[in-house]
Amino acid sequence: MKQTRAQKKAKLQAAAEKLIEQLLDWDERNAGPNLTAIEDEVLKLRQQFGQAMADMMVEGQESRQPVEVPPCRQCSKAMRYKGQKPKAVGSRLGEIEIARGYYYCAACESGFFPPGRTT
Repeated sequence: MKQTRAQKKAKLQAAAEKLIEQLLDWDERNAGPNLTAIEDEVLKLRQQFGQAMADMMVEGQESRQPVEVPPCRQCSKAMRYKGQKPKAVGSRLGEIEIARGYYYCAACESGFFPPGRTT
């Protein structure tokens, strides 16, 4: 189900607040850190927030089963829709998990996540 703008905003604010708390906790545990240590911590938290934003935006996209069932790329038989399945996807922001329609060919025992193939 597609999220409203208010739901997305609340989710992002909660993620940001959690990361701010982590930074403040880190600051209390590290008396007098040097610039490199501060940069390392901030970059780590920035990456986590970037991944949280990407996860939320991808999760918010509507995903529907296509009207036509795709043919198997190996044997050309019709594949069976198996519902939404989680799939880890590498992105420029790191690995994110998305749910996409999954198809399975019983004859070839192969799976397919449109628009890409499984590994």
